Amino acid sequence: MGKRLVVIGGDAAGGSAASQAKKRQPDLDVVMFERGRATSYSACGIPYWISGAVEDEAALIARTPDQHRAAGIDVRMRTEAVGIDLDRRVVHWRDLDGGGEGDEPFDDLVYATGSVPMRPPVPGIDAEGVYGVQVLDDGVALREELARGSVRRVVVVGGGYIGLEIAEACRVRGLDVTVVDRSSTPVGTFDPDVGELIAEAVRREGVEMVLSDGVAAIDVGPDGRARAVVTGSGRELPADLVVLGLGVRPNVRLAQESGIPLGTSGGVAVDARMRTRIDGVWAAGDCVESRHRLSGQRVVVALGTHANKQGRVAGLNIGGGYATFPGVIGTAITKVCDTEAARTGLSSAEADAAGYSFVKAAVDSTTRAGYFPGAAPIRVTMIAERRSGRLLGAQIVGREDAAKRIDALAICIWNEMTVDEILSLDLSYAPPFSPVWDPVLIAARKAFEAVEDDVRQL
Repeated sequence: MGKRLVVIGGDAAGGSAASQAKKRQPDLDVVMFERGRATSYSACGIPYWISGAVEDEAALIARTPDQHRAAGIDVRMRTEAVGIDLDRRVVHWRDLDGGGEGDEPFDDLVYATGSVPMRPPVPGIDAEGVYGVQVLDDGVALREELARGSVRRVVVVGGGYIGLEIAEACRVRGLDVTVVDRSSTPVGTFDPDVGELIAEAVRREGVEMVLSDGVAAIDVGPDGRARAVVTGSGRELPADLVVLGLGVRPNVRLAQESGIPLGTSGGVAVDARMRTRIDGVWAAGDCVESRHRLSGQRVVVALGTHANKQGRVAGLNIGGGYATFPGVIGTAITKVCDTEAARTGLSSAEADAAGYSFVKAAVDSTTRAGYFPGAAPIRVTMIAERRSGRLLGAQIVGREDAAKRIDALAICIWNEMTVDEILSLDLSYAPPFSPVWDPVLIAARKAFEAVEDDVRQL
């Protein structure tokens, strides 16, 4: 019998790890457990499927179980890993539909269990009509609930990326939507001034924003269904349906129970090759911690981009190759109603917490030449280290065609460029695409001036 790889989790990280390992080592026996009904799907696309922008659920699935099987991977659907015995080198599994169970031996193990929605410990949180949106099965359940036609009022608890995207999806469906968040501005990874612009965009679409007031309880009716969200200030928000958009935490229960070490962030501790501290045990995706290249801290970043890359790195190494995952810088992008927002690097609060002294510059411009049809507002904010001028972070908010400029700034941060160097970049120009001075260059110029002014004052 040849070497056996067991993969727990069949989405981005697990599917990538299994595929890469099998491709590199064709005689490797690969077994992949997936507790849900789909493999290798886009969780980020769920809000757009709920809204109707994406019509077909199948469009969210990059690789089906049958496609994995055709590549030689033994996929066990609706099968949950319920235990890991590191001494015996076996995974204990349970068939969620048939009820069967058993042990699967492994030589190598990939732990790719993803993340689970944050559920605050408040009364009523487990009532019927309260939904998290993390995996495709969650999206199926929520869409089916909305399709019944009995939902009129939706309360979304949490104003992060997923919370606002779900709020927009429900608003597109013609529902009354309220977002509750204990912070003063939504999407707390942005600086407050950018958060205020995002909040304005959400309100323009008719979504009520209840900020600086978190959830205290969910009122449950005699039928066992949620009927209102009660906030910390005592405000009662009627709801036919409640969606939790408070973010996620790494799904590390099995790792903890089996003795796979966790890191300081709460995610599974891995090295650059995605190895845990247990020989032959690897981990990748939302359940692991990564090194932030600017702060040096260990962080958990739940994004499909990282999960796919980490799974690929694990699979290449398991298959006999060599690859490393070099860390993250916090790049993220979203569309909220008619407004796009993106960020990379450190926010002001994160830069301060990491011990940096910095200056900040923000500019308002247009996405195209001001005289060209379709020119829309855009604001670019840059955070630069004092004296050195190294770019530490950037944020962009604006209308259509604004936010993808963040990728250029992510490359600048990745390569430790200064705002002076960015100012001199040879960026493309034509009136349909940007002003002659692109907003990125204008912001870099203003940030460079702030660095110079700061040096002169020393």
